[in-house]
This record gives sequence, structure tokens and C-alpha cells, in this order.
Amino acid sequence: MPRHAGITLGVASLVGTTVGFLVLWKYLKNRRKQLFAAGDHRDTVTDDIESDTNKQLIIKHVKEPLKTESAGISVVEKILVANVETVSNTDEWENVWSLLKKDTDVYPVLGMDCEWVSVDGKANPVSLLQMSSYSGFCALVRLPQMSRNGHVLPKTLLNLLADNGVLKVGVGCWEDSSKLLNDYGLSVKGIVDIRYLAMRHRRDIFQNTLSLKSLSETILSFPLDKSFQLRCSNWDADEFTKDQVLYAARDAQVSVALFLHLLGFFSTDSTCPWESLLGKCQGLVDVPFKIKGNGISNGEVSRSSRQRKERAGDQLTQNTQGNDPRRNKRKPLGVGYSARKSPLYDNCFLHAPDGQPLCTCDRKKAQWYLDKGIGDLVSTAPFIVKLRFEPSGRPESSGDYYLTVKENICVVCGKRESYIRKNIVPHEYRRHFPVQMKDHNSHDVLLLCTSCHAVSNYYDSHLKQQLAEQFNAPIGCEEGMRLLEDPAHRQVRSAARALLNAAKIPEPRKEELLNEIRAFYHSEDVTEEKIKEAASLETRIFNETYTPHGLKVVQKHAKGGLRSLMELEKRWREHFLDTMQPKHLPQQWSVDHNHSKLLKKYGDDLLIQLC
Repeated sequence: MPRHAGITLGVASLVGTTVGFLVLWKYLKNRRKQLFAAGDHRDTVTDDIESDTNKQLIIKHVKEPLKTESAGISVVEKILVANVETVSNTDEWENVWSLLKKDTDVYPVLGMDCEWVSVDGKANPVSLLQMSSYSGFCALVRLPQMSRNGHVLPKTLLNLLADNGVLKVGVGCWEDSSKLLNDYGLSVKGIVDIRYLAMRHRRDIFQNTLSLKSLSETILSFPLDKSFQLRCSNWDADEFTKDQVLYAARDAQVSVALFLHLLGFFSTDSTCPWESLLGKCQGLVDVPFKIKGNGISNGEVSRSSRQRKERAGDQLTQNTQGNDPRRNKRKPLGVGYSARKSPLYDNCFLHAPDGQPLCTCDRKKAQWYLDKGIGDLVSTAPFIVKLRFEPSGRPESSGDYYLTVKENICVVCGKRESYIRKNIVPHEYRRHFPVQMKDHNSHDVLLLCTSCHAVSNYYDSHLKQQLAEQFNAPIGCEEGMRLLEDPAHRQVRSAARALLNAAKIPEPRKEELLNEIRAFYHSEDVTEEKIKEAASLETRIFNETYTPHGLKVVQKHAKGGLRSLMELEKRWREHFLDTMQPKHLPQQWSVDHNHSKLLKKYGDDLLIQLC
């Protein structure tokens, strides 16, 4: 080919490519202007409309198939211009919750994301939780405001996040859920990372294009604004700007739109059952996202691959602020607890000499009666021992709590492994109760899995703080410390150790250290033995004002007598029910357990002697 012909062909190809890119750029630019204009129109309309009726028209929770389009607006665009509500208190949440529930009853899925502030590379607790339903309706939940002053988060919010039947979808949502657990004790179940779906169902998606911004542009042709000014804006501000609200809502809305698109909601002509579409998520629910193929093989999760420690955030997540706190290694909730290696309940029975059931007990205790020759084996399945002596007390009815068979499962979630004992009334209070209220009382010892145990401890800290303020029983302050550090002893010990261990000390400084030891011992003669004695001084002294928090609370209640102490016991039991909402409590478990029996036996005039 002649040289000039080759040059001409090359120039023509370059010009053609340039024109093609210009056309594509122009299309994307116009598309972006249309969608952002729709978003601005949404904000203007929302600000002007005040009545609940008109708000319902904006939200428009449609129960028809999502595949339909009307007035030239695509379903994706409907999601992106749906209503957004900011929630800062319980009343606002209840209004939003009713709207979210309507949507999750139709399609149980929520786009989820979180925002927080980092100071000097250290992440503050989550500032904002974003949740968007299939219709695009988005709730921006300001967790610090809702939990301020020791307030407990609404049960409906806890249940929604813990319900594994409602999927929570997004990019990096596993890391967000871990931070919610660590910051607020919120257990999030039903998590699906849409990066898995993208790699499973789209062969044109590569690992370097798995950020939410890239997925949105590639799959939805919608550009997300991920500017540094918005990503790193103040999410703890008293009021959000319109740009902040739009940015936060878009992350959750785009997440749910991507999820629905990847499942085929927008491509099929006929309505597909939710269960059928959900099959496309098989093996991806509550699975942390793995990078570089170690956890993915042809779009599938490889469970046989070598497990690596999860990073709190991966390099592909674009929702960062400075040094992304999600890259910090965080332990899953419950790690560090020592789970039981044997069942708590053996459900062996003790019978009176006449055959009346007395209680259930563990195998070791039942065997003890046999070994001592004061009981006879009646049967091995179930294991029943009949006593040869008259017991000191008998159950008042056949429905007594201690006669019920109890399962070895978490009383909150029903998990059958990795459980641990939970003291419903914490030991720091129970240990000071009078012996009449804690003798042979296993009613308030229940089984919780390690995760639920950690969540329960989080809520216990709230009630402890309330008790501390109510009864002037501070936790962790100087008054609550058994031993205090003596600054004078500490200073002398430091001076002596410096004289013994430092190779070269300037003479003026050496004289200062010696003077401190002379002043302490009131002696001008400081020998090497005296210096060694000073170097081993005990710097801790007993705090004469020491009163443990638990003892002080119990003492305050004891002034009101037996009924007042029973109210403290009942308060902790009700607190456990309200915060954890256990679904697998043993039969006959009650917040008033043993109270009527105590009053009948001892009356209101029982002399309270604290232990």
C-alpha cells in the first residue's frame, strides 16, 4: 500500500473514533442533565407540598409490576425521583416506617448505605443510615440524634434490620453492617452485595469497575456525583443541605435500582414471582465480598477458598471520607466470647419419694444424689432420680418454671450453636441481693448466642447509665474505683528508677531526683538500698470512699424494702424483653417470677440484709 494511502486511512480512522466519542459524550451529558433536573424538580415539589394527601401522591406506592413505564419516564428514573424523608426522632420514624412497610410487603428489599465522619483518620460512629425501598422512597435515619440521651432505638427499626427476609442491598453493605453493630449494636441480616450479582450476571463487568459509581454508569447509564466536597461533608451537621440529602438518597436508591435491574425486573415482559427472581441471589446472602477472585469463581462464591480476614472497607468502595475507616480491621460482633462446650440444660428430673416431680436439673447433680446413696434411678430416658428423703420445698403447681423442659438454643434468635449464659439481672447487682432473692434461682440465667449476647450487653449499658444518673451511682469515676494512684509515691518511684537505670544523668538533674527521695523519707542520707526501696514503692492506695455502682443501686432500692428490690429485678427483666424481643423463651418465664412466693413467705417487713 502506498505510504500516503496508509496515512490517509489512519487519519480517517482517528477522525471517526473522535466523532464517535463526541457523540457518546454528548448523549451522556444530556442524560445527566435530564436526571438531575428531575431530581431538582422533585426537591422543589416536595418543599412546596405540605399535606399528607399530596405526599402520598408523590411517593405513589404502586403495586403493579415494576416493568411498566409511563409518560416517557423509565422505572429507574421513577426510583431516582421518589420522595425522601429525614428521620431524627422516634415519631418521625414511625411515620416513615409505615411507608417502608407497605413497600417491603410487596417486594422485601431495601437499598442500604451509611455515612459517617472521620477525624484525624479515626472514624466516628455512623451518622446516617440510608434505606430505599423498591419504589425509590428513601428514609435517611440520623442515628446519633435518635439515640441521644440514652434513648433506645425503635423496635420496628431493630426488627427491620434484623429481618433476614428483607434483603439489604448495596456496595460494601457488609462493612456498613459491621460498623452498625460495633457503633450501635444493630444486628443487620439479609445482606446482599450487588457486586456479586454484577459479576454473576454481567460478563462485561470487571473488578476495577465494581464501585457504586461505575456500576451505576455502566448498568443504569446514570452518573453519580461522588465529588470530594459531598463525600467528605459534615454528616453530623444539625441540618443537611439539599445537596447532602440528594447525595445520600441517591446512593440507596441507585443500590436498589441496580439490584432490581440485575435480577431482571426491568427486562422481562411478564411479572415474575419474587421467589423466582430471588433464586438468582442463591449463595450470596450474608456473604462478605471477596476481592481478586479468592472468593469468586465464574461469578459464584467459592466456600472452599482460603478464608481471609475481612477488611472494614475495600478499595473499590467509593463512599469514603479521608482514610476510609472501613479499611480498618474490625472483629465481628461476638468475637472474643467463650461459647459453651456443653449444653446448659440436660433436662434430668428429680422426684419426691412419692413420685411428685420437683424440678429439672443437670446430669451431674442428678448423678450426685445417686452417688451419695440418697436417690434411686427411675429411668435413663428421660433421666429421673427419686429422692429417698423429704425435700425442703415442693412446687406449688405442675406448671412451675423449674419443671419445664428447656432447649439449648439462643432465646432471642433460636441459634443452636455458639451460645453462652446470659444473666438477665447483671451479676454486679444480683450479687448484693439478700440471700432470699438469689438462693437456687436460675430463672434469670438464659442462653444467648455470642452475637445476641454482645447486642444485649450494648443495651444493658444504656440501662446502667440510667440507673447511675437516677441513683447518683457513677460508673468508672474515682468514687467507683477500689484503688487509686498516689501521685507522690509514683513520682518518688519514677525518680528512684531513673537513678538506677539511667546510664548518664546530668548532675543538676541527678540532684533534683535525689532531693525528691530525701523529701519523701525526711532524710538527708540517701543510700543505694534506700533508692532500691523507693524504686519498688506501691503507688496504689485503697479508696476509702469506694462504693461499687451495683451496690449503691441495690442499697437505694433496699431502703424501700422487699418490693422495691423486686421492682429492680422486674425492671431488668422487662428491659431484656423490650430491647431483645426474644422469640424462644422457656415456658413460664415471667417478669414477676417468684415475687408472689417471696411476699407470701416473708411479707413486706422482711429485714433486708445485703450481701
